[in-house]
Amino acid sequence: MASAAIFSSLRRRRSPSLEAFLAPVDLTEVALVQTLAAISSELVSCFSNKVFFFQRRNSRSLIRKMEIFVVLLEYLRDSGSGSLSSLPSTAILCFKELYLLLYRSKILLDYCAHSSKLWLLLQNRTISGHFHDLNQEISTLLDVFPIKDVKLSDDVREQVELLQKQARNAKLYVDKSDENARVRFFSFLKEFENGRIPNHVDLSLFFVERLGIRDGKSCRCEIEFLEEQIVNHEGDIEPTASVLNGFVAITRYCRFLLLGFEEDEVQLSFGNQKKPRKGLITREIADTFLTVPKDFCCPISLDLMRDPVIISTGQTYERSSIARWMEEGHCTCPKTGQMLIHTRLVPNRALRNLIMQWCTAHGVPYDPPETTDAESFAAALPIKAATEANKATATLLIEQLAQGSQGAQTVAAREIRLLAKTGKENRAFIAEAGAIPHLRKLLSSSSPVAQENSVTAMLNLSIYDKNKSRIMDEDGCLTSIVEVLRYGLTTDARENAAATLFSLSAVHDYKKRIADQEGAVEALAGLLRVGTPRGKKDAVTALFNLSTHTDNCAIMIEAGAVTALVGALGNEGVAEEAAGALALVVRQPMGAEAVGKEEMAVAGLIAMMRCGTPRGKENAVAALLELCRSGGAAATERVLKAPALAGLLQTLLFTGTKRARRKAASLARVFQRCENAPLHFGGLGVGYAFAGNSTTNNSNFPGDVSVPMSISVL
Repeated sequence: MASAAIFSSLRRRRSPSLEAFLAPVDLTEVALVQTLAAISSELVSCFSNKVFFFQRRNSRSLIRKMEIFVVLLEYLRDSGSGSLSSLPSTAILCFKELYLLLYRSKILLDYCAHSSKLWLLLQNRTISGHFHDLNQEISTLLDVFPIKDVKLSDDVREQVELLQKQARNAKLYVDKSDENARVRFFSFLKEFENGRIPNHVDLSLFFVERLGIRDGKSCRCEIEFLEEQIVNHEGDIEPTASVLNGFVAITRYCRFLLLGFEEDEVQLSFGNQKKPRKGLITREIADTFLTVPKDFCCPISLDLMRDPVIISTGQTYERSSIARWMEEGHCTCPKTGQMLIHTRLVPNRALRNLIMQWCTAHGVPYDPPETTDAESFAAALPIKAATEANKATATLLIEQLAQGSQGAQTVAAREIRLLAKTGKENRAFIAEAGAIPHLRKLLSSSSPVAQENSVTAMLNLSIYDKNKSRIMDEDGCLTSIVEVLRYGLTTDARENAAATLFSLSAVHDYKKRIADQEGAVEALAGLLRVGTPRGKKDAVTALFNLSTHTDNCAIMIEAGAVTALVGALGNEGVAEEAAGALALVVRQPMGAEAVGKEEMAVAGLIAMMRCGTPRGKENAVAALLELCRSGGAAATERVLKAPALAGLLQTLLFTGTKRARRKAASLARVFQRCENAPLHFGGLGVGYAFAGNSTTNNSNFPGDVSVPMSISVL
């Protein structure tokens, strides 16, 4: 239990909890002393030769205290069980308290040994306080310890008494040199806050000479560690998440200003060795994705949820995904489109418990969140210093995109991709600084890593509305994106190209241009048929957007998109969107004819009416209604003869959503006008008529089709 708490604390990289353990209650005096001797000896051997970059004096002082406890405990252990059985009860109580202190010391020393330099620097005073608290508790323990009643040799007694005196007189110690460095770090933040870029020499003296950060890899580790604190914070973090964002931005700027690109060039030459991203589905789960219950997957990311939360509309999402959505400035629910009354995220503990039980039962790895009540990344709003530092970094990166080596260009594209993940300010100034033309050139790179990072950077930039026109107006940019979609060197590159087309197609004027691009619709249809779950989602949402433009119907039919959409009706992950797109396509006679020729179209829509989600049922009945209206008598007859349709319509009339009820009533009226309607629908006419009294004619195209829309930044 103790070791689990230690590793949990280290995993979270947070200030260690000093109340994580319970004292042993079931150990005999002999076993207790033997256990303490082993723990203290291990602690000293682990850390006595460790070099601490910060908290050197406090760490050495604590280790020396532990060394004296080792002497005491080993003497008692070696003195035999006879003398141990005669230990006063007060001594036993002190030893149980020592058990806690030893483990708390281990946590603190581990923390100082494995945390990043910048984080330890920022936490300098807090961590010094932890050392002082431990020293005070050691002093209290020694004051209570009945040293006169315990049989000890003179030299051991002398060492314990000396330790008692030293602990009693110890003061809080904050290293002045470390504190000056912390203040210096904050001064750089202030300079950026005031719109000034700190002197190159001063930055070099601080990062390279003072902190010893001499290569890109170590600098990246520092950045990732600080970013982890932002993600994991629980609202009690100091500095605040927004200030930490500023320090991350400064460190990233210095990484490229001072250390160049060489370290990463070497790494990238060996291929795209990705670090697994938090919150994404693991390979073990991906291999069996279709077996994961849909309710356990985030509607935005499609990944198994680790930390499900409920928003004001009652929908549940993965915390990190919905937090990014809100941070990007959206104020609606991605799934329902409803306005958010507030941005509070309420943990869905019941669902999380079900997910954990399911993972345990199926042997699926599951890493539960350590900060379930965090407001998370969305609260980490940028400060001016972060924006200014990121602008300076973007300038350096774009210079490398324009003039650097192939490896440097690849690194620059990756960093622009990461920089454009959050915040419209970042996306705006990156595009304004001229990144898009250079990223376009990298789209045709022979390097899989360069191509994937450039198309993903383009995707992240396109989320900002003003950048959509910059991308579409850039000569050859749309063509290059489509080429990546068709012939991309990696699966992720092709999928992210599809997501980019989805993002760009949000502008109505661009839908026709995208569809007219040679091979675009055909490639999206192919991705919908054979892509990964995420790729299919990107493809179907892009096709839905394109289908809202009436002039694209013929192209979608010719390119096989209609066939792909019909096939997607049987895929739970994309069925809603596929039905929505079909409902738009069949509003035109040629679309209705094409759908009518698809053998499985009506059966697929009927199946969705039976087993689909509420939105899926809405879109399915809407598609059948439009098929009847635009497809003529033959199409109407095919729908009319579909088995079980009468019962499904009746169910929708009484249990469906408002829109589903309206569509079901309209479809019922279509049947009532047919010659054979009484034969198939018996006495349901009254129900339909009742529902029809409160309905109106079909809504205007295309807003009457309901499909959730969201873009995942990558």
